[in-house]
Amino acid sequence: MRFVAALLLAAAATAHAGRPCEEKPQTTRQVEQGLTLAQATAQQLDASGAQVAILARAGQDLSKYGLQWSHLGFAYRDGNVWRVMHKLNHCGTDHAALYRQGLGEFFLDSPHRYDAAFVVLRPELQQALLPILADNARVTRLNERRYSMVAYPFATTYQQSNQWVLEMLAGAAAPNVNSRRDAQAWLKAQGYQPTDLRLSALERLGGRLTQANIAFDDHPTARRMTRHIDTVTVDSMFAWLPRAGLSEPPQKVTQ
Repeated sequence: MRFVAALLLAAAATAHAGRPCEEKPQTTRQVEQGLTLAQATAQQLDASGAQVAILARAGQDLSKYGLQWSHLGFAYRDGNVWRVMHKLNHCGTDHAALYRQGLGEFFLDSPHRYDAAFVVLRPELQQALLPILADNARVTRLNERRYSMVAYPFATTYQQSNQWVLEMLAGAAAPNVNSRRDAQAWLKAQGYQPTDLRLSALERLGGRLTQANIAFDDHPTARRMTRHIDTVTVDSMFAWLPRAGLSEPPQKVTQ
């Protein structure tokens, strides 16, 4: 708790740093919970011996889709501290950008649940990713500004947050990946399977008409018309990465 107590005052003024939207101020309890989770995560990442991991949080309640986690990013060691590089949607608009944050900031985003999990990547992947994640120019190479929360995993019209992480991973794993299409072709060849969200026509119409950050026009028509909306989720990535031999099994952060 010393870690939390020492940071509470500093965090109170910057609890929303790096967030795409300003909402109501967080309570002291929320800040404390976020920083406690950050401390526990740092301790487990240290104990893992990793330099780069993929870190997930439960920002939204996606349980009705059978999903446990909503958002992830790359956690990487920068000297004696951990940073998180991830992609965030701007205020519900149709675009997004990359952010580099500390663990505290990553968990001070009013999550649905103060839980976290991570996978430690294969050592050669960590070595390939570490210099990229610290380089502002190289880290944007496969980034697409146009955003859809349900972007199709094998199209390049849009890119959602988890999809950026997945494609960056492909770029680090395969030397011949020079574009998003290359990354997606490699992911298909490696057996990556997205989550199939079963959305009704009414749900699709409502999302498209009322939210700028949701689009379905990049999805194959035949699947879209039969309620199949395929997209990249944390849960699908955590299932695939160990199966493909790219990471260790997921570890839940315990507080």
